Formats: sequence, C-alpha cells, structure tokens
Amino acid sequence: MTTEAFPRWGTIAPTAVHGDVEQDARRLAGLVAGGERLLAALPSCPDRAPHDRERAAAIHERARRVRRAFLARHAESVYGLLTDGLTRPVRLPELVYEAAEHFPGLVPTRAQMDAERELVQADKEGREIDQALFCGAVLRSPTAGHHLVETMLRPTPRAIGLLDAFRANGRAELETVHVERRGAAAHVEFRNAGRLNAEDDRLIADLDTAVDLALLDDAVKVGVLRGGTVDHPKYRGRRVFSAGVNLTDLRNGGISFVEFLLGRELGYISKLLRGLLTDPAPGAWTERAVGKPWIGAVDTFAIGGGMQLLLVLDHVIAEENAFVSLPAAEEGIVPGLGNLRLTRLTGARLARQVVLGGRRIAATDPEARLVCDEVVPADRMGAAIDRAVRALSAPAVAANRHMLALAEEPLDLFRTYLAEFAVAQSARTYAPDVLAKVERRWQDGERRRADGRSRP
Repeated sequence: MTTEAFPRWGTIAPTAVHGDVEQDARRLAGLVAGGERLLAALPSCPDRAPHDRERAAAIHERARRVRRAFLARHAESVYGLLTDGLTRPVRLPELVYEAAEHFPGLVPTRAQMDAERELVQADKEGREIDQALFCGAVLRSPTAGHHLVETMLRPTPRAIGLLDAFRANGRAELETVHVERRGAAAHVEFRNAGRLNAEDDRLIADLDTAVDLALLDDAVKVGVLRGGTVDHPKYRGRRVFSAGVNLTDLRNGGISFVEFLLGRELGYISKLLRGLLTDPAPGAWTERAVGKPWIGAVDTFAIGGGMQLLLVLDHVIAEENAFVSLPAAEEGIVPGLGNLRLTRLTGARLARQVVLGGRRIAATDPEARLVCDEVVPADRMGAAIDRAVRALSAPAVAANRHMLALAEEPLDLFRTYLAEFAVAQSARTYAPDVLAKVERRWQDGERRRADGRSRP
C-alpha cells in the first residue's frame, strides 16, 4: 500500500461489531495492518515534514477509532481470554503484550514499543496512547477492571525472591531504594541522589519491591517513606523527599506509560493505601490482604509525585523549611491521582489553587495542616518519626486505617477514575504544549551544564 492509497484507506468504515470477537478481531487486524503499511511508506518520525506528520496523525486516529469501537464491545471478552476466564493473574505489562500477540493491531507489539523507546518523546509514533485505550477499556469494566486491580495488588516476583533474605537480615539494597527494618518499622529511603529523588522507571520498580517487602515481613508493623541525601549542587548533602517525575526522562522518551504512569498507581501507591493481596480466595479484604500504616517524612520538598504520595499516607511529618506542590499546570500533565485525593483533604477551593494554579504550600503555612500532621525543625525529624512509629504500632491501627480507606476511596471509585486517567494522561504526554515545555527545560539544563563546564 502506497501513500497514494491513503484517501481510499481513510474512507474504509470503522470495524463493524457483530458480537463475534474473533470475526471483529480479524477485521481490526486487517484495517490496522493497512494503516501500518501507510505509516511505513512515510519517512521515519524524526524526518517527517509537517504534512507527513499530519498524515501520520490521521492514520493513527483512524486506527484508534477502530480500536475504541472494538473495545467498547469486546473488552471483557478479550480480558477473559487473556486471563483464562479470570483464573490467571496477569500483571499489566504482560497483559498488554499478550493482548498484542493474541489480538494483532489492538495494542502495540513489544518490537514496536522497543523501537519507540529509542526515540525522544516528540519523535515517537505515540503508541502508548494505544496501550492506554486498551487499559482504560479494561478498567472501565467492573469485572475485568476489578480483577486487574487485584492482580496488581499481589506481591511482585522480585519481592518474593528477596523476602527470605530481608526477613533474615532486615535490609534490602535496591538500585534506587534502600529498605531497612529498625525495630517495628521498615524505613524505605529513596536514593535517586543524582536526580533529586525524582521518579523514573527504575525508582518505581524499586519502590514496588520495597513496599512489598515491608508488607510481607511480619516483624514490620509500620512503614516509613523518606528521601535520602542528594548530589544536586543546590541541595548537596541534604535530604530531599521527591522532585516528582523526571522531566528530562520524559523529554528523552524514558518515562513509560504502562510501567510508570499507570503502573505506579496500580502498584505500590495502591498497596500503600489498600495493602497487599496475599490470598486470592474470595472473602473479606482483611482476611485476604495485609495492610500497615505508613509515615511520610518530608525533607526540603515533595513536588508532583512526591506530594501525591502524601495523600495516601497515615501520618505526614514535614521539616519546617519544606514545601509541597503539584505543578500540574506548569508541567502540562495530570498529577497522578492527586485530583481524586487532594480535594478530600483540602477542600475543593484549595485543591483547585494547587492543581490548576500551581500554588505551593510551605510547611509553615496554615494550609499545610491539611496535608501534614506535624511540622518540626530539621534536627527533630528523627525523634518525630520515632514517636509516630510508636503511636501507629498499636494493634487496632491497621484495621481502622483499612476501614478509613474503604470509606474514602472505594475500589470501584479508584478503578473508574483510573480508567479515565489512563486515557487523559497518555494524551497529555504527547500534547504539543507538554513537548514544548520539556524541550525548553532540557535545553535550559544543557545550557547551564555547558556554562558550568566552561567556568574555571
């Protein structure tokens, strides 16, 4: 198929859905394959002229209309086939690639995604948007979505492999996270030092493992999240909680949709709030899962994803010079599940000031009490953490925090919000304004680094 065939291909009606998943899947595969041949006839993404980019965008949009029509009818059937009738737990990354294998054209293949990862964000085809359409459709289904949420609340294989050693010596040294059991508490420390403890794919994977270890170790009663010391010239030697998503990685195409943007919400953040599913058998959640109280210790700042974490924790301590913010308006993306959770802590007006207006809340501001439980001098942070650990180690705390979470954020509310978030966030990460902002930031950083090297 040549580029001259584009008008004819573009007039093909979207896949008709007849109720037969196999027949509709064949039609989907044929139409998407035709679009892929048209894309292949265009120059590669980085070399496309504006009119070629417009044509590629039209091809992708046509294919997405077909995918949406197919998923609107068959999402539950597809998920059922991929999970052997909901009897097999398939984690999200594996799920999207198994869908690509069993339903060609529905989501990108592993080879297509590997090719995307070689490109900066602005030069990608945007195939993660197609992954998001699939994930959103699965999550919108009460049956499939519930099963996927519970699957992602299970311990990771990596944590299971490290558990015996952690139970024996109380330590786990991961690439970007250190976990250490001290008394009744598991201290989870972010150690992405060269990046102000910013979130990237490595840190998200390590945190998923670290939270699992803390929840699976019976000797641990309370978890503590804290940022380690960093190497940034402005903050060298100081603890920093988190700088949020690594925008350089986002610009360079290194922030994944499935593993990071959606996986963090379904993975370790959901486990912090709901606990770890250890028994798949039906029954009360308290019989099937293990949950523990969590403390957040905020040094210097908690920006973006760092602040989002505070919204699911049970006790937050901030040092008096710290601040928190959700700079969604500045970055141009959706701040995780901050829009869902912030309002219930701060009220609607302040939540809008933070999310839409970029308002920064200093630890000493009166409004900080809506997000933080204690504000202390930096040299008293350790003592405040110890006091909180003792208070939250009481036997009834775990049961009551579970009931609070159940009342505040029922699983179906989480699931339906996340279905919409998946589609909205994937589109925002490819929006022209976001691409322009991260490019400007990256170029500014390159200039600053060049200036530093040129100085004696």
